[in-house]
Amino acid sequence: MPLDFRPIDADNHYYESLDAFTRHLDPKMRRRGVQVLGDGKRRYVVIADKINRFIANPTFDPVVVPGCNDLLFRGKVPAGVDRRSLQKLEPIRPEYQDREARLRVMDEQGLAAALLFPTLGCGVEEGLRDDPGATMACLSAFNRWLEEDWGFSYQNRIFGVPMLSLADPQAAVAELESLLGRGARIIHIRPAPVPSAWGPRSLGHRDHDPVWARLAEAGVPVAFHLGDSGYHRYIATAWGGRATFEPFYASDPLDSIVVEIGPFTTRWRR
Repeated sequence: MPLDFRPIDADNHYYESLDAFTRHLDPKMRRRGVQVLGDGKRRYVVIADKINRFIANPTFDPVVVPGCNDLLFRGKVPAGVDRRSLQKLEPIRPEYQDREARLRVMDEQGLAAALLFPTLGCGVEEGLRDDPGATMACLSAFNRWLEEDWGFSYQNRIFGVPMLSLADPQAAVAELESLLGRGARIIHIRPAPVPSAWGPRSLGHRDHDPVWARLAEAGVPVAFHLGDSGYHRYIATAWGGRATFEPFYASDPLDSIVVEIGPFTTRWRR
């Protein structure tokens, strides 16, 4: 139907550069934080000195072709077809990593604006769950990269969404004040229990009241996005499943039943 306005894409993404977490990271945090290492053949994400499998290829080249999951989302995957076989690959496009190229594509698509969320970034906090200091340092460094490469409100059309961890409540308030002062228009918080030395905390725990109060005062909304929320460790392992979320590797059938999208795709097919 004809519109008298241009739509806003509220769930878009970029593909991070290889130095997204290291460009502004204190060198003292290097081994404790996020690294991208290679063996001459491929690159690996290393978090807290361990290979992390949330993103299989941190270069994002090649990358999945836009729209290839259309049949999946419509619930029309033919019987006997593995949903992963629908994913076709192509060389990475400039608009996935360059904001000027993205603006040109947004114009072609008729978009007024877009909220841009992390891709690799959505899997980092779980890997750093046992190190609040490294968590806060890495996300702060990442937010600096995001501001530099994409902007928090570039031309009032591209809204890069910075990540805020609550792992250290006091440091979270300081980071939030910095983000608000630099023009952040929306904040991403991981939809998961907050790890602490005394066990998981609710997002609504009183320790986090200063963050929520400041956000309310500033009138800045919080967004939650799919990522590694630790549900495999919390839920799947109790049923004999794996403890890590590896969305781009071979699927574990138990994951599809317990914590991933199997029940939803089944419902869609019905």
